[in-house]
Amino acid sequence: MVIGAHLSASKGFTHMLDEALSIGANTFQFFTRNPRGGKAKDIDEQDIKTFLQKAQEVNFGTILAHAPYTLNCCSAKPEVRRFALETFQDDLTRMEYTPGMLYNFHPGSHIGQGEDVGIQQICEILNEVLFENMTTTVLLETMAGKGSEIGRNFEELSRIIDGIELKDKMGICLDTCHVHEGGYDIVNNLDGVLEQFDKIIGIDRLKALHLNDSKNPISAHKDRHEKIGEGYIGIDAFERIVNNKYLKNLPMFLETPNELDGYAREITLLRGLVKE
Repeated sequence: MVIGAHLSASKGFTHMLDEALSIGANTFQFFTRNPRGGKAKDIDEQDIKTFLQKAQEVNFGTILAHAPYTLNCCSAKPEVRRFALETFQDDLTRMEYTPGMLYNFHPGSHIGQGEDVGIQQICEILNEVLFENMTTTVLLETMAGKGSEIGRNFEELSRIIDGIELKDKMGICLDTCHVHEGGYDIVNNLDGVLEQFDKIIGIDRLKALHLNDSKNPISAHKDRHEKIGEGYIGIDAFERIVNNKYLKNLPMFLETPNELDGYAREITLLRGLVKE
């Protein structure tokens, strides 16, 4: 089981690896820069070299970089789309220092333009920033559907991928809280939801999971994460998730409302649910 949590990148990759190991994790997620935007820290090549060496020694899993929340590829404001383009380009260039990893982003909110325009704008930016020899896989995140979010259902995500030239560089990160609040019944019909995903997108596109319980019932469309087993998804559903044949070998990342000690407890809990 490859499982980790969202960690602060302020002290570098090697520190995140050490923190991950201290809580029983064998991967981690981090923001590429302040989640509200801004300039990324300068690359510390020695830190990355040390991280890559230590990660290989301990057989560390695939890590996931998360784009800032302010990256909105389908904003109605041209300057916001320009920020998204420039941030995307910068992040994907920096990701090549840690080859073969994952980069996750929220598709964005069309802010009244409509989903057709929003999807077109997302595709335009992705087609500009993806490049042939990149080793990073870019992940569209499943969204809860609040406001004018794109990615509220599998059909919208599929339409984005259909519009991408370098489709082999694209994948999906399935967020359990988001799909639950988006109306997919992963509590009572996980297999059915995954069959639907496979039919619409293709199960081979599923590259990572965000493991989050939900503060709200199904179809709430609010995006409120809860600690594992303490929300409307519940521990029994997470047992089925971590043992599902399509999901159990994917890297899993916690984004629950926790500090390090809370993440450590959840990692122990989830590992305990795994059936041999």
